[in-house]
Amino acid sequence: MLSLKKLFVLATSLTSIAGSPVQGKRQASSSLDAWLTSESPIALQGVLDNIGAGGAKAVGAKAGIVVASPSQNDPPYFYTWTRDAALVFKLLVDEFIAGDAALETHIADYIGAQAVIQGLDGPSGTLGDGQGLGEPKFNVDETAFTGNWGRPQRDGPPLRATAMIAYAKYLVSAGRTSTVLDLLWPLVRNDLSYTAQYWNQTGFDLWEEVNGSSFFTIAASHRALVEGSALAASIGQSCSYCDSQAPQVLCFLQSFWTGQYVNANINTNVGRTGKDANSILTSIHNFDPTVTCDDQTFQPCSSRALANHKQVTDSFRSIYSINSGIAQGQAVAVGRYSEDVYQNGNPWYLATTAAAEQLYDALYQWDKVGSITVDTVNAPFFQDLLPGTTSGIYPSDSATFTSLMAAVKSYADGFMSIVQNYTPSNGALAEQYSKADGSPLSAEDLTWSYAALLSANDRRNGNVPASWLAAGANVLPSQCLASSATGTYSSVTATSFPTGTSVPTATTTHAGTTSTSSTSCPTATAVAVMFNEIATTIYGENVFITGSIPQLGDWNTDGSSRIALSADKYSNDSNLWYVSVTFAAGTSFQYKYYRVGSDGRITWETDPNRSHTVSRTCETSEVVNDTWR
Repeated sequence: MLSLKKLFVLATSLTSIAGSPVQGKRQASSSLDAWLTSESPIALQGVLDNIGAGGAKAVGAKAGIVVASPSQNDPPYFYTWTRDAALVFKLLVDEFIAGDAALETHIADYIGAQAVIQGLDGPSGTLGDGQGLGEPKFNVDETAFTGNWGRPQRDGPPLRATAMIAYAKYLVSAGRTSTVLDLLWPLVRNDLSYTAQYWNQTGFDLWEEVNGSSFFTIAASHRALVEGSALAASIGQSCSYCDSQAPQVLCFLQSFWTGQYVNANINTNVGRTGKDANSILTSIHNFDPTVTCDDQTFQPCSSRALANHKQVTDSFRSIYSINSGIAQGQAVAVGRYSEDVYQNGNPWYLATTAAAEQLYDALYQWDKVGSITVDTVNAPFFQDLLPGTTSGIYPSDSATFTSLMAAVKSYADGFMSIVQNYTPSNGALAEQYSKADGSPLSAEDLTWSYAALLSANDRRNGNVPASWLAAGANVLPSQCLASSATGTYSSVTATSFPTGTSVPTATTTHAGTTSTSSTSCPTATAVAVMFNEIATTIYGENVFITGSIPQLGDWNTDGSSRIALSADKYSNDSNLWYVSVTFAAGTSFQYKYYRVGSDGRITWETDPNRSHTVSRTCETSEVVNDTWR
């Protein structure tokens, strides 16, 4: 197999290798693969340990309350933030839908807790006119925090709505629409009403430091209104205030683009450049696996998002000692923003994994689109990775496409490797790591750090969330208006939420895989994965599969290691090749199909490698449906 370094050098001249597996820098990639395999369960447990009641490091917190960190002094993080909790539970909902049925109890507890939180009176106001929903921080016993703080923060309600909508969509697909109508929709409606009414008023950003208009908040608001309207329609409701405000929010979102990068906060002047990890986090929050490289919603593969990625990450190259000597186009440690002085201004684990995650998202999108477009806006990003790259559209069967995909993958892995290098041997993830020597700093066991690593690893493995319908929500209105609309606020008294232990099994789709999920049976330890490959072949050709783990031959293609697909169901109507391979539940791997002709010549399908994670459910079998490319 060719290493990424060899592929990078040879791809422009040796087109015959364009379809072979991209294994990355073999030693580094293998080391990162192994570390992520061991770190991911630690990260998931780190999240669960910080959720009350029952979390080992959340003693005293009510059920479903996400504790930002167990740290109670310097800094005191033993509180729950609406923003952090929503981002964490959006991840957990995605993991649940992907097959981790045990997480549904935690999701139910979270919804019950938020019903209480929404109804609290506090310094920001009450639920009556919605203003209380802008309160950012609460005590872990579900009482109001009344100390001095940066308030209001307007990203919490739309983020919470997005997390709950993801679960609500699952419930509707599982035939539990009445549960959504009775208990979940009133909570979501409160947050959508707040978003529609207050989106164009200033507030504090996600770092809780700048009082102005935040790019992250505006983008989160747009997404929530779009998917909130769709949820309403699916349950026989309407959200007219969502429909009237979403286009205006999108229109305002364009104001943050400077022509070279995103200015993370406007309508304020705090003496910063505006280059901020806030904007990278926005692109990964806005990632929709079904759309193209849309600039209006700043999709990860869009020209604007790529140009911004370069500007933000480059801003840290010269200010951290641990980045010293790292060449342009190589990954670096990433912090919040270059002017940061909090805890003396250091890189953050979640900012560094976000830099990787945007690139994994982009790789997924380019693979779906079937081409990469280089233009004057994103050319500096690509030229750092592949010098000499010129503007143009490079289709998936071109050597340049192959080289760019490999280079971006290596770049993304570089950010994850930095996190690996500066994570202690026990796998614990703090908030920050030292700009001088990489040692962990600030709050210990930061819940958001753990969630961010899990999300980035999911994208690295090709596991993506459901669409939020971005493709139909990127048209700008003819005129931008500083408008608002009033919705409906209502108190929800239910403080517990029924899980689906007795609901019918629901079929879900995850990263190209059809599987079933139910919480009424024990989790399987081994899963037989049926690989179905649609491939038109000629007489004498056979189709094989290989991949990154021993069960798939460790990328070997010699006779003794070949895993052949059967063609006994092949017909003119369905050119089906198939094979079943058994894996441990939760196993993640890369794989690829290849053909062997009657003359023994091997032909690979085109890049990039495919990825799959075996589900963790009670089902002992699942099906992966692929088509030769």
